[in-house]
Amino acid sequence: MKATRSIRAVFFDFDGTLAKLNIDFPMMREAVLDLAVAYDVPLKGMGNLYVLEIIKAAQELISEIHPQKEEAFGKEALALITKIEIEAAKNGELIGGTRDLLAELMRRNIKAGVVTRNCRAAVTIVFPDIFNYCGAVITREMTPNVKPHPDHLLVALHSLGALPESSSMVGDHPMDIRIGKDAGTLTVGVLTGYSTSEALTKAGADFILSKAADIIRLLP
Repeated sequence: MKATRSIRAVFFDFDGTLAKLNIDFPMMREAVLDLAVAYDVPLKGMGNLYVLEIIKAAQELISEIHPQKEEAFGKEALALITKIEIEAAKNGELIGGTRDLLAELMRRNIKAGVVTRNCRAAVTIVFPDIFNYCGAVITREMTPNVKPHPDHLLVALHSLGALPESSSMVGDHPMDIRIGKDAGTLTVGVLTGYSTSEALTKAGADFILSKAADIIRLLP
């Protein structure tokens, strides 16, 4: 735990970490795959991709199959997943203790940020006062490369003027651990999403906690 004593900024994933995970990701992926089929995209090799990566791969193929139509597909696909995210957000809620956690970080002069593949509209529906607690909320619209690409976290670090070596990335998914490792931060896995302790440990998490609020006991 001594490694956390120098932490001056903490970055959180959103869904499954600060907010209860209620997005139907399998349904979202199927909806995007169905749309891709309508554009004559062969689905071979896309079965294991995340939904944003499916959109990108499909656009590349559409540019070859139907030149000039890849942009239309991209807009339609993003509108589709945004609608799903917003509908889920209307029934969403924060995980208990989230505001208390963020308020305590503020009291300790530790900066807080959010790094999420979700859209800004959905995040603010679930957590309308998020900017009262977090100095940086980097949704997918605010970065050219979303996680698991480390640029997503690097944008957040730059936004808060935080150094990787004095920061921590907290999330419920192995990709959160991966971007923390790639960006050079401490990494903390939480068990409030779908991932198991084993999966987060395998990804390289420095710590595994039951919930994000437990990070307080690790910090100065």
